[in-house]
Amino acid sequence: MGSCCDRMCNFFGQQKNTNVRVSLPAVCFVWQIAMIILFGVFIRYDHESDTHWVDYKREHNITSDVENDFYFRYPSFQDVHVMIFVGFGFLMTFLKRYSFSGVGFNFLIAAFGVQWALLMQGWFHSLDHSTGKISIGVESLINADFCVASSLIAYGALLGKVSPVQLMVLTLFGVTLFAVEEFIILGLLHCRDAGGSMVIHAFGGYYGLAISWVLYRPNIHQSKRLNGSVYHSDVFAMIGTLFLWMFWPSFNSAITDHGDGQHRTAINTYIALASSVLTTVAISSMSQKGGKLDMVHIQNATLAGGVAMGTSAEFMITPYGALIVGFCCGIISTFGYLFVSPFMEKYLKIQDTCGVHNLHALPGMLGGFVGAIVAATATVEVYGQYGLEQTFDFVGDFKDRSPGTQGGFQAAGTCVAIAFGLVGGAIVGFILKFPIWGDPADDNCYDDEVYWEVREHFHHKMVSLSFRRKEKCLSSSFVFRFLKKRRTPSLPCWSTTTT
Repeated sequence: MGSCCDRMCNFFGQQKNTNVRVSLPAVCFVWQIAMIILFGVFIRYDHESDTHWVDYKREHNITSDVENDFYFRYPSFQDVHVMIFVGFGFLMTFLKRYSFSGVGFNFLIAAFGVQWALLMQGWFHSLDHSTGKISIGVESLINADFCVASSLIAYGALLGKVSPVQLMVLTLFGVTLFAVEEFIILGLLHCRDAGGSMVIHAFGGYYGLAISWVLYRPNIHQSKRLNGSVYHSDVFAMIGTLFLWMFWPSFNSAITDHGDGQHRTAINTYIALASSVLTTVAISSMSQKGGKLDMVHIQNATLAGGVAMGTSAEFMITPYGALIVGFCCGIISTFGYLFVSPFMEKYLKIQDTCGVHNLHALPGMLGGFVGAIVAATATVEVYGQYGLEQTFDFVGDFKDRSPGTQGGFQAAGTCVAIAFGLVGGAIVGFILKFPIWGDPADDNCYDDEVYWEVREHFHHKMVSLSFRRKEKCLSSSFVFRFLKKRRTPSLPCWSTTTT
């Protein structure tokens, strides 16, 4: 038994090899070819994006192309798309030597993730069993972005410690797990979670934390010199924060019901975000000597209100209720960066680089339970009978469900999301622990040069090498002149020939 454990330890602890010249191209080529084949077999345009839209309009007495869902959803899709590729990408550029990887790997896994998400979500939600085809439209693109957001959140917990091949594997399993838990929560439990407090943030946050726990590095302090920011890297990260902050109302309202539902969701999210900014600034100032602000708090905790409003924003939470949620989440998230993250690293062995627990996991969990409370207290007097049915989709098999029962299922959905994140993350973390993925050594983390051609750094190295050669030339010339000074007059350093 002891020899077996020793062999396992030696296997997982063998020397790291960060050369991904074979593995990364192989994964990218093979998986992209697989996407082409699967799309050819399964994916088709839906009736609103197909050329038969003209016939559909005639059959349903539609007189204007404006009735096409594209004109309702595409502005929100644009905003969500910017959040995924620009907002999340630049938010991860705060590390002083990891900006290429923060933006570049975010770009890579998002581009792969949206393709895999269209397939996975299609198989669970829009597969036509009579034809075996998946119909996609603009709402499918929004849901694909939502799906990949959970993997990007998980990436934040592992920032600087994993290879691009590991990130592709993380995304493959993350999108798959997301599609399953989303089907259970939204389909079987019939929860309402338009902005994804449960299915996106709680799941993605705990998924990343569980992987980070399995991949714990006891000697990560060897790269401590690079685990921090500089002035310009924090400015770039703040660009990501501002894009996320501005477009979060679109994120939460992108797939809500047309009309009052979408309108109300945008208002509630906007108000909650504004409230979380003030409380974040207040707590950050109180925590520092002289009242100075910490940019880490401003970059992250100011977004917590938007995360927490993902479930309840389309409900009648009232504007002051949205302010209360943002107020509380700004405080909780900032305290998380001050106290919870150090505690988790020291005692729970969870190294959370971006603090996704404080921005996504915890606010997402709180948002899910807030949604459960608001749903359970819904009344006909506040919503109206038709408004109640439309908001909570009390139709078909769920037409007899009461608000109290709905609140219970909302709470259960939050627990399902957390369980999927923790259990799925632990399993995926064990897979990523195998020493075949090209992840960096403990003394080589948080550095772009491991996986990128960093020309600026290469230039500095060449300058340093040139300077050392000049020093050697000067030293040799000095010795030469000293030995020959009685017979040969001193010559200028750069015209002296040395052997």
